[in-house]
Amino acid sequence: MSDDPDPTRGAKGTKGSESLVTVVVALVANGLLALAKSVAALLTGSAAMVAEAAHSWADTGNEVFLLVAERRGSRPRDAAHPRGYGRATYTWSLIAAFGLFSAGSVVSLWHGLTELTAERTDESFTINYVVLAIAFVLEGTSFVQASRQVHGAAGRIGLHPLRYVSRTSDPTLRAVFLEDLSALLGILLAAVGIGLHQLTGDPVWDAVASIAIGVLLGVVAVFLMRRNMEYLVGEGTSPALRDRVLALLRDHEEVQRVTYLHLEYVGPQRMFVVAAVDLVGDDTEDHLAVRLRRVETDIETDDLIEDAVLTLSQPDDADLEPTAPR
Repeated sequence: MSDDPDPTRGAKGTKGSESLVTVVVALVANGLLALAKSVAALLTGSAAMVAEAAHSWADTGNEVFLLVAERRGSRPRDAAHPRGYGRATYTWSLIAAFGLFSAGSVVSLWHGLTELTAERTDESFTINYVVLAIAFVLEGTSFVQASRQVHGAAGRIGLHPLRYVSRTSDPTLRAVFLEDLSALLGILLAAVGIGLHQLTGDPVWDAVASIAIGVLLGVVAVFLMRRNMEYLVGEGTSPALRDRVLALLRDHEEVQRVTYLHLEYVGPQRMFVVAAVDLVGDDTEDHLAVRLRRVETDIETDDLIEDAVLTLSQPDDADLEPTAPR
């Protein structure tokens, strides 16, 4: 599983601003829902509603962590961090994913399992249906915002939206999209469990719905944690992204050939580039150093490149070829 080869070259910070809006919309929606579901859970005693309340509180806390991730990761590079602070985005997103697992999945599973054998009294079903209906509308609004961003980015590079979500290097977008999707599925599970409880008179269905919601949240949380860890330890890049950066170097007027290329993620849609190049013409060592630095500066103006370090090629080194025909 590799990168997010987004070829868009808009102004730096545009994607971050869009992700920030997506996170804020999700935060507001989940905060309101957490309160509503908690009240419904207290009034009705429904295990499924307890699971849904835990789900929404976990999502609300996660959005706070994701906001921190966006702010910390978007800081410009400085002397202490020459390649920027982009990796902080993955760290805080990893914490958010663990919060979804511990506060959402574990609580839902534990409560569902304990409710399987608990003594239950009659409960009011109407309030649960009303809250779940409102929740579906609010979660749907948040999901539409995340989905719009996903479809736009996926369409620009010709990927299926779900494949883009899996591959993108933007952890906040992936987290919000999958959390909103799991929230909608969780609402449906809760409604089915409550409905079967009402139809059969057996509260076990309510508890089963809570367990199912816990399993769903656990799967999503583990996937999010794994993807963030992969970017922290060094996610590989795709041939398409390699070819894009190779073309960027080779198209520079000062570069005659490229003999070595290393790409490394240092944040969402941000790369650290190390390359060996042969410059056009012959020059003295002092002039070559100045020209090489000029090429580095030009390369770093690209929206994708956070930092570039170039060195001179050996005379006998072979020119790199693109993976696919240009």
